[in-house]
Amino acid sequence: MGVNEDEKFKTGYQTGPEIQILDNDKHPDAKAGTTHQAGALYDMVPPAKDVTKPVGEWNTMELTVDHKNNRGKVLLNGTEMVTFPITNEEWNAMVANSKFAGWDGFGTFKTGKIGLQDHGNVVSFRNIKIKQL
Repeated sequence: MGVNEDEKFKTGYQTGPEIQILDNDKHPDAKAGTTHQAGALYDMVPPAKDVTKPVGEWNTMELTVDHKNNRGKVLLNGTEMVTFPITNEEWNAMVANSKFAGWDGFGTFKTGKIGLQDHGNVVSFRNIKIKQL
């Protein structure tokens, strides 16, 4: 599961599932429902709760993708936010019930790049570490 850069896909979000990173208090997308809030598997699985820090403070996030056990997991500020299958009928049903239904290639690549995107807002990242498990 990753971002595939084949020329038939115009942008990374067409193939790579998104873990939401935004300001739950001020960003308009966070008002569109809990599956659009910080820590969510965007448009599919809502976060367990809001543990975001105020603007100006750093949040920490850990994303684990475990193909062997078919599980993805997101920790935000040390709190487990979401767990989700990576493939199987449960994954397919989640995609089918989201805005990604019918998107060719969405969430189907086991390898690929990691995309960090913004929507015209200021965003900062630090201490990004990637390791193979």
